[in-house]
Amino acid sequence: MICAALLWSIAGVVTRQLESARGFELTFWRSAFNAIALAALLVAWRGPVPLWRTFARGGRAFWLSGLCWCVMYTAFMVALTLTTVANVLVTMALAPLFTALLARGLLGHRLALRTWVAIAAAGLGIAWMYGAQFSAGEARHLLGTVVALAVPLAAATNWTLLQHLHRSAAHGSARNSGQQAGVDPAGHDAAADMLAAVLLGAVLSAALALPLAWPLAASAHDLGWLALLGVVQLAIPCLMAVVAARSLSAPEASLLALLEVLFGVAWAWIGAGEAPATPVLAGGALVLAALAGNELPALVRRRARPMANA
Repeated sequence: MICAALLWSIAGVVTRQLESARGFELTFWRSAFNAIALAALLVAWRGPVPLWRTFARGGRAFWLSGLCWCVMYTAFMVALTLTTVANVLVTMALAPLFTALLARGLLGHRLALRTWVAIAAAGLGIAWMYGAQFSAGEARHLLGTVVALAVPLAAATNWTLLQHLHRSAAHGSARNSGQQAGVDPAGHDAAADMLAAVLLGAVLSAALALPLAWPLAASAHDLGWLALLGVVQLAIPCLMAVVAARSLSAPEASLLALLEVLFGVAWAWIGAGEAPATPVLAGGALVLAALAGNELPALVRRRARPMANA
């Protein structure tokens, strides 16, 4: 999971190395290379027939998850062209809190007091980050932040949907005690379906961005960097995260995923000379502290439970 966060974090610094590709063209090429890589990896893993069947029998949940991935892919790259890497990454880090709120409203999950405190602290951190930019009239950064907010909102919708499906599958598997974990009564792997939705999102994102990106202007130099984004920064770490999720709890995965923010800001600072402003550092630190403070108690309790049972 740490390696996945490290690979995810290179998006900002790689984007700053591009020469001619701009705007929606970045989204198109990144999503297209991601789709090609994911299709090849999934075919190698599951074979072409199971992958095709997943698309053919995909219901509303499958397409909704793919649409969420499409929004995340598209909004992320557009936001990077409008504001700094640090602004985008810290805004994206709000996904766990948005997920908690959606799970409370849609799934009836009760929120602990520490989660409400974390939400308030994270909101204060965001206000701190962007208050200075608003007073300075930096409209471009504010627009970039609004676009970046679509990423954690789509991610929260996606994770809440997947949590609902996982809970439904758990109820179903309880009635089929001989069934393997993660495999439904029809015999297909739920994790593979989730990855197929990631592929669907990449295809939708590329199809949406292509008319807006035409005519394409990326040089051979840019295509090399964009291929790196699609394959190394996106397709491979998505597979790694799915594998890691089989062994890690949600709090563990959330905490380790926050490393993407730290890695990403550091890469942009070192590799592109994009030093974050003081309000971004202070507000971002408050957001990360709020998220860590919300997830750590759950992680500690999970670790302590097996010891208590022993």
